[in-house]
Amino acid sequence: MLQPVKIALGQYMGRYFSTIVPSTKPLEGFVTRPLAKAIAWAPARMIDAAEEMLSLWLRSDLENAPTTPPELPAIIVAVAKDYTPTGRDYTRQVADRQMVMIPDDPKERLFGLRAVAGDVRAQVVVFATDEPSAHSLAAQFLLFLDETDNRRFEASYRFAGLDTAWPVQVESPDMPAMSIATDAKNLTILAIDLTLRAEIPLFDAPKAGEPNDGKGEPGTDDPAGYPLVQTVHVESAEAGGQGGAAEIRPYEVSDEAGGAP
Repeated sequence: MLQPVKIALGQYMGRYFSTIVPSTKPLEGFVTRPLAKAIAWAPARMIDAAEEMLSLWLRSDLENAPTTPPELPAIIVAVAKDYTPTGRDYTRQVADRQMVMIPDDPKERLFGLRAVAGDVRAQVVVFATDEPSAHSLAAQFLLFLDETDNRRFEASYRFAGLDTAWPVQVESPDMPAMSIATDAKNLTILAIDLTLRAEIPLFDAPKAGEPNDGKGEPGTDDPAGYPLVQTVHVESAEAGGQGGAAEIRPYEVSDEAGGAP
């Protein structure tokens, strides 16, 4: 459920990487690397194991071939394993199921939708052998966060063969990048904590054996939608509302003038 948020965060960090100005000599080489040799993922929140994560990454084989290990500076990104619903003072979840049509669905199917609003904690950790490079990377990332267009990004969710974009708001506390203690004399570690406020869709469709619109196959990646009532015919209605009868019929196309059934 959170994997699209992680993928979108990776793309977001790639945007940051493309904006870095090499203000020190080590950063001149840093900005010329492929993204995978400059920014990496850690499997979980890592402030208590920063040096261990860095060591594992420096020893990793990023190209499946004999190669020189990545050099510093480096940035490692981690996403916490915990999950917290977003506070109600900020937004509300869509807990009551709504019936929707996904935009641009050529079949115009009707699906159910609920939406989770959750806080995802993330951490961006800068490693450098010199303080100026670490400070520059951290300061430029915080500047990147302050840019209006970078206060949010979109995560893509796929359902029924269709991709929909859902917002992720980036909240960073007004605090400096934290210095992480290390036994290494020539290593500077700075950690920046983020909160990602994500809106996560939960679509549903008719299961096998349930009524559907026949526009897909239940239980597959191309599901049928829920039945849709398209017209209501009133057969008769007497004055005062007595004796009126109404009948719901399947959709019909009339050949009469005006095109109404």
